[in-house]
Amino acid sequence: MSTAVTLKKTDANIALHDIKVVSLPRPVLKANQALLRIDAAALNHRELWILKNMYPGIKFDSVLGADAVGRITELNGESGHFKVGDRVVVMPSQGWTSSLRGPEVESEYFIRGGTESPGIFTQLFAADQAEIFKAPAYLTDIEAAALPLAGLTAYRTVFTKGQVVKGQNVLITGIGGGVALFALQYAVAVGANVYVTSSDDSKIERAIQLGAKGGANYRKENWEEQLLKASNGQQIDVVIDGASGPGADTILSKVLVLGGIFVTYGQTAGDFKFNIMHILRNIEVRGSTMGSRAEFEKMLEFVEKHQIRPIVSQVFEGLEKVSEAVECMKNGVQFGKMVVTVQH
Repeated sequence: MSTAVTLKKTDANIALHDIKVVSLPRPVLKANQALLRIDAAALNHRELWILKNMYPGIKFDSVLGADAVGRITELNGESGHFKVGDRVVVMPSQGWTSSLRGPEVESEYFIRGGTESPGIFTQLFAADQAEIFKAPAYLTDIEAAALPLAGLTAYRTVFTKGQVVKGQNVLITGIGGGVALFALQYAVAVGANVYVTSSDDSKIERAIQLGAKGGANYRKENWEEQLLKASNGQQIDVVIDGASGPGADTILSKVLVLGGIFVTYGQTAGDFKFNIMHILRNIEVRGSTMGSRAEFEKMLEFVEKHQIRPIVSQVFEGLEKVSEAVECMKNGVQFGKMVVTVQH
């Protein structure tokens, strides 16, 4: 048997769906699969959106979770890449191989957990061998578990869509979340001048300690002036944004340089208007979400080359603590990833 965290539908009058810890049968391996003993798993904001019933394609009674690190305990089929005992991370989605535009067949693409693609908040997980990769050896289990989804999303936003290079001025909004922090680390690693926004001054200070040049509190009046002051009056070349909303309007009209790139991977603060004035300024708005298996492999190579360590905000012991971790995430005070160790 394998302990797992599943999604349970609740009464329509209850604000959140429920999380239930259950026992499931030991997975039976299909051809060319590997059985993983999961050692640590990480939460993403998508789990919260699923529980709020604000996520497409929800499948009730399915296992939650997209991020984990584990060790191979069994292999079905010959493998020239893996052996029993290898420590691996799992591609956090399925159905997207290498296309730079997006999943090759949209209807066959799923992010793991709470959808048609089985989640990974479980003691034992059956993974296709094509979708597992050796975890960077220098990372702890806690750090490795925190890497896949946010690390991949940030890689695609920064490099595939944002095309960030050395010397550019880059703005990362809402610093403190997993994707934003990886984007900060990646952009700093290639020599970009990184600036951040947050509603919490202490998070801006922590970002500066990680290599940001400065930042601005978007809750303060005329925050964009504070930001441009930090950049010595230079406008921003590339924006990596996960919030959008009213702040995006300000960025598009006052912060971005002519021909600047605005990459958005979420709209937690609502949508924004793109109008003729932005077109006349040659601004490009590029949507981005997750990434392909090819980008996932490149991301792993990049973090290993630059010895990037995921920022972990808090660690919880046992899958039974997933609900507690979600509650902490709801409060929005974390700086980095929430990770749950898996007991056996």
